Amino acid sequence: MISTLMIALREGLEASLIIGILLSALNKSGRRVDFSKIFLGAGLAILASLAFAGLLTSTSLTLSDKAEELFAGTTSIIAVALVTWMVFWMKRTARTMRSDLSAKLTLAISTPALVAVAFFAVIREGIETSLFVFATTKSINSTVAPTLGLLIGFAIAIALGVAIYRQSFKLDIAKFFNITSIALVIIAAGVLAYGVGDIEEALGGATSGAFDFTAQLAADSIGGHLIAGFLGLTPSMTWLQVVTWLAYIAVTLTLLRQPKRTQERAHLVA
Repeated sequence: MISTLMIALREGLEASLIIGILLSALNKSGRRVDFSKIFLGAGLAILASLAFAGLLTSTSLTLSDKAEELFAGTTSIIAVALVTWMVFWMKRTARTMRSDLSAKLTLAISTPALVAVAFFAVIREGIETSLFVFATTKSINSTVAPTLGLLIGFAIAIALGVAIYRQSFKLDIAKFFNITSIALVIIAAGVLAYGVGDIEEALGGATSGAFDFTAQLAADSIGGHLIAGFLGLTPSMTWLQVVTWLAYIAVTLTLLRQPKRTQERAHLVA
């Protein structure tokens, strides 16, 4: 529940801010009549994301046990890759997002172009959320708690987005994304470890256990959910999962803490 709440809050607020920026740009240019086109593009993106989530679920149900483990493991790794990219992308572009979107909106005159700007701005968040939530539900083998967390996270994100757009609430966006980025990295580490464990098991290599506390702490207990939600850990993990969890957190948080100029210089050198 905690992990899906966090991803829904983060992705939902990003989408809300994007829509708010687009609406503000239209309002300033006297194009309020085009608001409906932005909402149409965002709505189509949400429907496409739900369809993608349904495709993931239906595909996993048709696979054999071994194939399903490989599918779930691969999906988890892809989800972590996308979330990691999103964290660094937001750090790099947060300051210029408003001007970039406003520039695209200025060039979008026709109805299809306006719908497309909103659609592609929101669909990325939807695809990332679908993959991450699918991986999370597989990792804890439950759908009720993740779904509840998802709904709460989106509700908070929408409320914050509306309040910010109406200027009735001020949020330090940079600080918010910095804090949620660290939380997402820790949660993503658990999803990555789960994906690695699934692939290990499917390939018959999950034999070297680092620890097993299932007798003392069941995965579906309150304590198990809290540890999985906050740290991304499960009561039973292999050595490869533990190393993966530690390595991902160490490398990602180290890179995330680098100053922006250092990251850009490293990118140019590469």
